[in-house]
Amino acid sequence: MPLWELAQAAGPFVRLAGLSGAVAVVLGAMGAHRTFPATEGKEDLRKIFETANRFHFLHTLALMTVPLCRRPYIAGGFFIAGMGLFCGTCYYHCFTGNPNFRKLTPIGGSCLILGWLAMVI
Repeated sequence: MPLWELAQAAGPFVRLAGLSGAVAVVLGAMGAHRTFPATEGKEDLRKIFETANRFHFLHTLALMTVPLCRRPYIAGGFFIAGMGLFCGTCYYHCFTGNPNFRKLTPIGGSCLILGWLAMVI
């Protein structure tokens, strides 16, 4: 079976990875040309943004490989949830200066870890 047929048979993950990659590039460009809000304390929003963008790209690539897993919907679901909760909350905090959703960031990180582990089962 050709690789593209395998990817299509395992669900929407390659297309979602394409969309996620495009969003990561757009957000990366926005962050590179942006002045981040000043925050109280020693929090460096640019560093948080760069971490979020790096994780976004890495897990987009991982999402492309999900069709090769035994249980693609489990791994893909965890990766998508993890990117939303980890990267999304970091992006929000960096662009707005509002840390209210940062309590969800560790949950997103845990979902990313579970996504990697789900690739093993």
